[in-house]
Amino acid sequence: MASLVPGFEYDIFISYRQKDNKGDRWVSEFVEALKTELESTFKEEISVYFDINPHDGLLETHEVDASLKDKLKCLIFIPIISRTYCDPKSFAWEHELKAFVELASQDQFGLKVKLPNGNVANRILPVRIYDLDNSDIKLFEIVLGGVLRGIEFIYAEPGVNRPLKSDDNEKINLNKTKYRNQINKAGNAIKDIITAIGHHEQKQEEVNKEVFKPVSVPRKNNKTRILTGSIILLVLLIPGYFLIPKLFTAKKELEKSIAVLTFDNLSSDEDKTWFNEGITDIIINQLSEVSDLRVLGRTSTLRYREEQKSISEIGKELGVNYIIEGTVQLQANKMRISVQLIRVRNEDHIWSDIYDREWTDIFNVQSDIAQRIAEGLRTVLTPEEKEKIEKNHTQNPEAFTLYLQGRFYWNKRTVEGLKKSEEYFERAITIDPNYALAYAGLADTYFIQAYWGWIPWTEGMASSKELALRALDIDSNLPEAHTVLGGILCYYDWKWEEARKELKYAVELNPNFVTAHQYYSELLNFLGENEEARKHISIALQLDPFFPILLNLSCGYFYNEGKLKESLDECRVLQELDPEFANRLVFRKEFYIYVKQEEDLKAAEALQKAQYMDTLNSKNVNLISDIYNKSGINGLWNWLIELERKKSIPNPFTLANIYAKLNQKEEALNWLEKAFEEHCPDIPVINNSPDYDNLRSEPRFQAIIKKMGLSEYQKRK
Repeated sequence: MASLVPGFEYDIFISYRQKDNKGDRWVSEFVEALKTELESTFKEEISVYFDINPHDGLLETHEVDASLKDKLKCLIFIPIISRTYCDPKSFAWEHELKAFVELASQDQFGLKVKLPNGNVANRILPVRIYDLDNSDIKLFEIVLGGVLRGIEFIYAEPGVNRPLKSDDNEKINLNKTKYRNQINKAGNAIKDIITAIGHHEQKQEEVNKEVFKPVSVPRKNNKTRILTGSIILLVLLIPGYFLIPKLFTAKKELEKSIAVLTFDNLSSDEDKTWFNEGITDIIINQLSEVSDLRVLGRTSTLRYREEQKSISEIGKELGVNYIIEGTVQLQANKMRISVQLIRVRNEDHIWSDIYDREWTDIFNVQSDIAQRIAEGLRTVLTPEEKEKIEKNHTQNPEAFTLYLQGRFYWNKRTVEGLKKSEEYFERAITIDPNYALAYAGLADTYFIQAYWGWIPWTEGMASSKELALRALDIDSNLPEAHTVLGGILCYYDWKWEEARKELKYAVELNPNFVTAHQYYSELLNFLGENEEARKHISIALQLDPFFPILLNLSCGYFYNEGKLKESLDECRVLQELDPEFANRLVFRKEFYIYVKQEEDLKAAEALQKAQYMDTLNSKNVNLISDIYNKSGINGLWNWLIELERKKSIPNPFTLANIYAKLNQKEEALNWLEKAFEEHCPDIPVINNSPDYDNLRSEPRFQAIIKKMGLSEYQKRK
C-alpha cells in the first residue's frame, strides 16, 4: 500500500534492533497497537513498514541497497531506541537511521516540519524503551541534529529499567506512564506531523498553480516564445523584488550564519597556543561587528578543536551555512596566517588567502580578513561597520600581544587563569595607558573573580567598576565595557534602570555579543520580565549553543516559569555537553525539580549523584540513601542544612533558600536578611523565583525587596 503523499513508498517506517523483538515480541505488539490507534485517528489508511525478519539487516533480500532503496522513502521514521540501538556498527543505525536523515534532508519537506500550532517537529519520532547511557543519548542527538525527545515506553522501579508493557500498573511505575496513553500520544504526534506535511504539500500546489501554470513551457528552437516568456518573467520579478524586500532579506540572513573554527597552530613553540586562539577570537569579534552576519561564539566552536569531523557535519551541528577555518604560525616576529571561507552545503571554498607578514602588520591583516570574508558573502558594509572593523584599539603590537594572552587566560574561567589574565592586562595597560580594551578586560577579570568569591566582593566590584568607567572614558562605544558595567550595576549596585540602559546599549552596539545578551537576560530575569529574559538567552544560545553557562541560566528560567519538564531537559543537555562543569550543578538542580514535582525517590537519586560528584566519596552516597530511607525527603533537606552550617563561612543565601523550600518562614527570613546585609550576589533572584512565593506577603520579605529597589518590579504573588 502506497503513502498518502505521491512519490513516497510508506507513511511510517519502523526501525529497530531485531534482538529487541525476541522473547515477548515487544516491537511486534507495539506496531499492532499503533496500527489500531492510527485506524481510529485517521480517516485514510496509514501505511506502515515493519520488517519482521528475525535477523538484523536481511529484510526480504541480502542486498541492503535493493531492499531499502524505496522503503526508506517515507513520511515519518520511528526508531525503537533500546540499549543496543545506538550502535554505529549496527545495520539499523547505519542503513536505516542515518540513511533516512540523509534522504529526508534532501526531499521537498526536509527533516523538520512546521506543525499547525507553530511548533517545529522532526520527521524522526523516537520511541524509547529503556533509560539510556548519556553517551548513547549524545550519539543519537548528533545524528538527529537536536535534543532527543520522543515518546517514552519505559517501566521503572528501583533497580528496574525495561520496556513498558500493556498490563503494567502506572501507579507502581516511577515514570507514571500508562501503555495505552503512550500509544495515543504516538498516534497524535504522527497525526500532527502528517497534517503539517499535508499543509506543506497543499501550499506548494497553490504556488505551482498561481505562478508557473500561466507561463507556457517554450519548445526547442522557439526563440519568439522564449523571448516573450523571458520578458513576462522579468515584468513579474522586478516589482516583486521591490515590493517584497522582506522575502529577500530573510533568505539573506539565513545564508549568512558563520562559525569560525579554532585555527590550527603550526608554531614550533607550544607556548604559542594563545596566538591561534587569539587570532580566532579576533576574526569572530571583527565579523560580529557586521549586522548582516550571525557569528557564533567561541565556546561552541572551540569544542571541535580535537574532533575529526567534516565541514558539513560541523555546520549541521552548529546550524550555520558557512565555516571559516585556517592555520597560524608565529616565529620570532614573522607570522603566517592561512584563512579559508567554506560553504557548508557542498564544502565549496568561496575564498582563501595566505598572509605572510611581520607581526607588526597584524592590525592591517585582521581588518583585511574580515572585509574579504564580508565581500565573499556579498555583504555590503555600512560606513560605521567598516570604521569599526578598521579601528585599532592600540597601535602598539606588544600591548596587543599581551591583550590576546590576557583574554586567552580569562577564557579559562579558573582561579589560576584569571589571576594570570590580570597580569597580562595590567602589563598591556602599562605599555599603552589608553588601551580601552585592556581596561575592559581587566574589569572583566575582577568582576568574575568577585562574583565567584575568589577575591573580596566589595573591593573586587569597586575595582571592576573603576576600570570599566576608565575604558568608557577612552572609548564610549566599547560594548565590552558597557557590558561589564551593566553587570556591576545589576549585581552590586542594584541600580536596575541604569543597568538596563548599559546592557541594552551594549546589545545595540554589537548584536552578536554573547555576554551582553547573557547579562541582559539575567537582569530581566531579576525584574520578572520572563518573556524578554527568555528572548535574550535564546539569542545568546543561537550565537553560542554549546556554552554551558547559558544552558544553566536557561534551565533556571524554565524553573521560574513553572516549566519543569523543559528545565529537566536543559539539565540533561548541559550534563551531556560539559560533564566536568555541570555534574554537581545539574544534579543539584534536578534534586530541586524532582522535589517540586513530588517525585521524592528521583530527587534522592539526583542528590546522590550530586554529592558523589562534589566529593567523589561513596561514603556520602550511602549516607544519603540511609537518610532518605529513614527520614524521607525532609531528612535530606535537614542534612543539607547541617552540611552548609558546618562550613567555615556558611552561605546565608543557600540556607535561606532551603528554609524557604521547607516553608520554615522565620529561619528563611533570618538568613535572607543576613544575605542582604552581606550583599550576596544571587539575592536579587528572590524577586522572580517561585521558591519564595510563600514569603512574599511577609513584611520582612517586602522590606528586603524595598531596600533592593525591586518593589516596582514585583510580578509574582
